[in-house]
Amino acid sequence: MIARYAGKLSGPLLDRIDIHIEMPRVTFEELSKKGEGSGERSAVIRKRVVQARGVQAERLGDGPGAMAESGCPARTNAEMERRLLQRFAVPGTEGRQLLGMAMEKLELSARAHDRILRVARTIADLAGAEHVSADHIAEAIQYRSLDRPRWRG
Repeated sequence: MIARYAGKLSGPLLDRIDIHIEMPRVTFEELSKKGEGSGERSAVIRKRVVQARGVQAERLGDGPGAMAESGCPARTNAEMERRLLQRFAVPGTEGRQLLGMAMEKLELSARAHDRILRVARTIADLAGAEHVSADHIAEAIQYRSLDRPRWRG
């Protein structure tokens, strides 16, 4: 039933979505708990996101002291073209191997490959990391749940 439903979504359409994850159903008990959230506060998350976007603007030429790459159309990782990915989202050897295995096992497209690199670069920025690591690649791959065989039938 899941595969039939997911089959209605074309591969090229899914390739254009950076993150797709499966979320478990939230129970009534979980929803009715008051003030017991153990998650990170929104203000803290917002601060980290604003800082990461500042790093991206700086890297891509839209911030104070930005790299002198005039005419760069991208201001965020999501807008990076392939040539910018090849410059700013290059994983180390372990990360490349992991991405290669995922590409082969999940039969990912070139577009999905680039999406994973963009998301991994963003994860690295949120973590304050200068380089994209294998951990960032692994996390980004986890956010591609609809690329899994379970969803393809």
